[in-house]
Amino acid sequence: MNATGYFTHKDCWKHEMGPGHPECPERLDAIEDRLLITGVGDALDRREAPLAALGDIELAHDRMLIAAIRGLSDRLVDDIKAGGPAYAQIDPDTSLNVHTWNAALRAAGATIAATNAVLAGEMENAFCAVRPPGHHAERGKAMGFCFFNNIAIAAKYALERHGLKRVAIVDFDVHHGNGTEDIIRGDQRVLMVSFFQHPLYPFSGAESRESNMVNLPVPAYTKGMDVRELIEMMWIPRLEEFKPEMIFICAGFDAHREDDLGRMGLVEQDYAWITQRVKDVARRHSKGRIVSSLEGGYNLSALARSVEAHIRVLADL
Repeated sequence: MNATGYFTHKDCWKHEMGPGHPECPERLDAIEDRLLITGVGDALDRREAPLAALGDIELAHDRMLIAAIRGLSDRLVDDIKAGGPAYAQIDPDTSLNVHTWNAALRAAGATIAATNAVLAGEMENAFCAVRPPGHHAERGKAMGFCFFNNIAIAAKYALERHGLKRVAIVDFDVHHGNGTEDIIRGDQRVLMVSFFQHPLYPFSGAESRESNMVNLPVPAYTKGMDVRELIEMMWIPRLEEFKPEMIFICAGFDAHREDDLGRMGLVEQDYAWITQRVKDVARRHSKGRIVSSLEGGYNLSALARSVEAHIRVLADL
């Protein structure tokens, strides 16, 4: 058995939000190229992401939101036929094209399929190279490049469809995962641990007092060693105490020092270290079960190197 699965789909390349947008299909190209030239890709169990069932997306999202995104997508197809614009705007940074609906279903479908495969024992852990990302999508609102919350859906799926009692969500994106927090707030079956630059979009998380959240807002220019110290002090004891049966990772790599969408100072070795610490917890309490899904990371070279570092640890390479 290959220890690490790799879930993606060509539909995830077709979603795009216009020229010059940082959340672009080239992000997936950069990751694929890096895994190819380093040989890391050869060690992975590659699988095609299915389309998520709408009933599974409803575990984390209001039916109205799902209907609204689908309606926008259908209307866009008609508008384009009539010579209208190629994009429908959700917010100033987020828009959909005619392929976004399928891409979003594949992204959520990847984390669900990965959850099934890991829980079936077909692989120890998995990484989902998908887009659009998910962690800003709230229960009733798409925003911040995100439509459906891929990791929150998978975490709820593990609880509701597989009967797990406790799951953890780890979020190391430079931005606060407001959507994930909105969806799992107060659900004592889920522990969410995160750090994020503050203040920075979406300007939330620092005031959270939810008992199932460990939010670590850090100032701009925070370096990797400081983040490691905070994780050791604040995340690890809570994770050890919680004893999750499975761990889900919102894997954003935009806290890298080369990434212009944030102002933090992490490097690849920091992502490897964080992944190893999470993996240690998973091996102790969760039978090693981890599902990780791509969130941010917009400097293509830094993103590709960081994902490689993350996957090397997951796959024991």
